[in-house]
Amino acid sequence: MRGGWFDLSVVPNSTDLDASFDQFQWVAEIERRYDLWGHPGKIAVTGFLSRGRMGSFQDAINLAQVTGGPANIAAVRKYQSRAGISMNVEQEITSDLGVFMRAGWADGNIEPYEFTDVDRTVAAGFSLKGKQWGRPDDTFGLAGIVNDISGVHQQFLNAGGLGILVGDGMLPHPSPEQIFETYYAFPLLASTVTLDYQFIVNPAYNRDRGPVSVVGARMHLEF
Repeated sequence: MRGGWFDLSVVPNSTDLDASFDQFQWVAEIERRYDLWGHPGKIAVTGFLSRGRMGSFQDAINLAQVTGGPANIAAVRKYQSRAGISMNVEQEITSDLGVFMRAGWADGNIEPYEFTDVDRTVAAGFSLKGKQWGRPDDTFGLAGIVNDISGVHQQFLNAGGLGILVGDGMLPHPSPEQIFETYYAFPLLASTVTLDYQFIVNPAYNRDRGPVSVVGARMHLEF
């Protein structure tokens, strides 16, 4: 079991922290490690509670209907709470193969405070060491992810609202965001290089956008 009390920014997703800790987030996690047929695994449940000046999507929609302008979440912010919970399961199948599954839910009536616009998510995948093809230090990974937002969150975006990372002006055809991701990691001299590819369907929950391909590379070097 572990927990923490973390400072939030002055306004959602800004870079300036609230030095008074008037806006904060509690995080608690319970983890259980075990062996299944001689192979290690673990399950963890994490919960959070954010306290800060956040806006309600319905309040923003109601205000937009009165003013005739786009939904403005900043105009309806007040001190309130947003809670969420997630679960993570990891299991070794063989010494070279491991699988995972993750799921999360957060209050979809209040704007997210930090990071990204997701109210619920499910992900699953596996990682495989390269021993089968003669490269035991390499790792190949594959995962699928489905992200979604609440109905009132969809209505807010359709009313012209802007989220942390999403907002097309309107969202007449909302749909869950679906992501396929694969990576390959291998040692290079004193570093580890990872090549990554993502295929995103309905990016930003918009069925009228995409699909989108994202290619990335990362180098990890330790001294």
